[in-house]
Amino acid sequence: MSRTTRWRQGVTATALLMAAVALPAPAHAEDVTDYAITVDPASQGAKIDDTMYGVFFEDINRAADGGLYAELVQNRSFEYSTADNGSYTPLTSWTVAGTGEVMNDAGRLNERNRNYLSLGAGSSVTNAGYNTGIRVEQGKKYDFSVWARAQSGTTLSVTLKDAPGTLATTRQVAAKGGWTKYTATFTATRTSNRGRLTVASSGAASLDEVSLFPRDTYKQQPNGLRKDLAEKIEALDPGFVRFPGGCLVNTGSMEDYSEASGWQRKRSYQWKDTIGPVEQRATNSNFWGYNQSYGLGYYEYFRFSEDIGAMPLPVVPALVTGCGQNRATEDEALLQRHIQDTLDLIEFANGPVTSKWGKKRAEMGHPKPFHLTHLAVGNEENLPNEFFARFQKFRAAIEAKYPEITVISNSGPDDAGSTFDTAWKLNREGNVDMVDEHYYNSPQWFLQNNERYDSYDRGGPKVFLGEYASQGNAFKNALSEAAYMTGLERNADIVKLASYAPLLANEDYVQWRPDLIWFNNHASWNSANYEVQKLFMTNVGDRVVPSTATDTPNVSGPITGAVGLSTWATSAAYDDVKVTGEDGSTLFGDDFSGDASKWTPGATGSWSIQDGQYVQTDAAAENTLVTAGDPAWKNYDLHVKATKKSGNEGFLVAFGVKDTGNYYWWNLGGWNNTQSAVEQAVDGGKSTLISKAGSIETGRAYDIDIKVRGRQVTLYLDGQEWGSFADDKPAEPFRQVVTKDAKTGDLIVKVVNAQSAEARTAIDLGTAKVSSKARVTTLAAGPDEVNTETDTPVTPATSTFQGVAKKFTYTFPANSITFLRIKQR
Repeated sequence: MSRTTRWRQGVTATALLMAAVALPAPAHAEDVTDYAITVDPASQGAKIDDTMYGVFFEDINRAADGGLYAELVQNRSFEYSTADNGSYTPLTSWTVAGTGEVMNDAGRLNERNRNYLSLGAGSSVTNAGYNTGIRVEQGKKYDFSVWARAQSGTTLSVTLKDAPGTLATTRQVAAKGGWTKYTATFTATRTSNRGRLTVASSGAASLDEVSLFPRDTYKQQPNGLRKDLAEKIEALDPGFVRFPGGCLVNTGSMEDYSEASGWQRKRSYQWKDTIGPVEQRATNSNFWGYNQSYGLGYYEYFRFSEDIGAMPLPVVPALVTGCGQNRATEDEALLQRHIQDTLDLIEFANGPVTSKWGKKRAEMGHPKPFHLTHLAVGNEENLPNEFFARFQKFRAAIEAKYPEITVISNSGPDDAGSTFDTAWKLNREGNVDMVDEHYYNSPQWFLQNNERYDSYDRGGPKVFLGEYASQGNAFKNALSEAAYMTGLERNADIVKLASYAPLLANEDYVQWRPDLIWFNNHASWNSANYEVQKLFMTNVGDRVVPSTATDTPNVSGPITGAVGLSTWATSAAYDDVKVTGEDGSTLFGDDFSGDASKWTPGATGSWSIQDGQYVQTDAAAENTLVTAGDPAWKNYDLHVKATKKSGNEGFLVAFGVKDTGNYYWWNLGGWNNTQSAVEQAVDGGKSTLISKAGSIETGRAYDIDIKVRGRQVTLYLDGQEWGSFADDKPAEPFRQVVTKDAKTGDLIVKVVNAQSAEARTAIDLGTAKVSSKARVTTLAAGPDEVNTETDTPVTPATSTFQGVAKKFTYTFPANSITFLRIKQR
């Protein structure tokens, strides 16, 4: 079938994605289609495992305390510390009326719960909760508990109030003697998002582990999970849950929480810290800048995985730090202790109740095993050789005792580059079963890289895509992810597991975005990305049905744009900027002997002319881009002389600059001065096109030359070719995959149309015998639409299509994802 002439107007790939208005369809449009999909139901594609799609839970963006963990009291054990956040004290989120002091002495509740509050007679302490306060709903019950020590005759008065008045009847608790747990129950008399919990004492008393839990938790479990968040995760029907990190796993000290280690707070996440009675669990500094109580720990993760029918997939430290820390632990005894801890973890999950750790699981309330089958060692280690040497020791110990466990390695923090290449080489040579890949890239990258796994070695390790997202929560991001997921399914023989990341974000405590589910203390809502993940997870199918589709002509043209200079957490000086056309003509020049009037500054940085150089002096500022020249420039040579003066990184030289969100830049000495790369920004989202290890010296002048020809770019450092690339992958906006549901026999035709024109498509189902009706689920919205608490423009719509035949035509809406479930006869 031929396509309509609308695709031959010379528009760019970006315009195909973003253009606001489609050109009119030609005459007799009913006889013409834009695309053709041909399905071969007689052939068998890759088998898709039930665990194909899952979720990754990391305590980032207050995902645990103040989030999925249902505890309503913040800093319930007075353990907050400047080690967690420079602004914290042990009384953060608390207000004392009268006299009260946080103590850290031999009178504490237990060794691993170091602090407690000493409250004077007639004094009180009030907790502010999370977000705007403690959320209670009229008519619902809330369970209060506190560990207290007091002389006989002391009464604890416990109240729930907000500014207008009481939220529940005051409870009186008679406290006496040594540390004892006291409980009470409130029934909320009205709804409020701004509650405050106050404990007042008639006599001198010591308090610890002050807690308020909604009775109505997920599955009605004590020490349980916030119901609406857990149910949203359950509704995804995930095949696995990866936990607890992420950067929580491979950062900080690898020591334990003990007197011998000096009660270190900045520790990697270690599972034994997180089980047993909550008042005996350790506390820890969270890598993302706050405290984690470990009330939500390994036992709760396993229980939650079981409750939602998902495979648990824990990640343990490999004793090589990452996430910018990049250190390898050389202590062999410490390494062996962590290896033993990992073996103990498997016993905790799977062992009989007669085993040491199986007995501990049973004591916590779960005598049956959790059926652990997969375990990952490490997360995004940027030292591949050091990581793999330690990984091999973990794997050998695990396989010797538990050969049925799949041990997962990883390939570092990026989708390409020297770390990635080295890690994959080691993983292939070491016959690793599965490799965890992570990447966060622009929507453009996801549209360009649908075929990423088509060329992977079918005889090598399988892929676990443990973290990915397209750097935004608008529908255009979700569209690009959906387009990419069709490639994941097509390659289900290689990509065995995949999970979007991160999972949760409290809107008032955000360290990372985008995120799948957003929430505050009273509501939660699905991002556009969530709706895509849910659509794919609940319509996976069991096997790929081979299919092909026509594509969109690539009419992207040459790289065009102005030039720019920038820094990131660094002070740098620039000089002798020259832009020369392909014919040798001078397009631009600035030796900074005058003023800086040729340059357009951005929103950050402190730029000035100093001693004939253009200098950015703020060593803390990030992304200080200044630009010059014509956005229509093409086929040019850029020369710059650059000198790092101080700071953490090197310098950035931009080319192909359209505006502040669309450009290329050569990032020299990035990532804490450990590597250099060319990155492409599209609508603010960046992707790495080429990278190499290397650093930039302070005080040394570097000659930088960039040659742009068409879509080919060659880069020179001090006269030597550093690297080259061709940015010539089309950002294909039309993607599809077909799968078959073995249980129902349905063919599931999944089509993504990530452009602003509808796509009239001829579909040929080959020899399939099909019903004339299809159940249709459609996600369609404007590309910039974003779901919020009060407005959810990206919402699935269901319908029935009556015109299915072996050959039929279907028009896929602009900016849409459509699933056709077609019954076979």
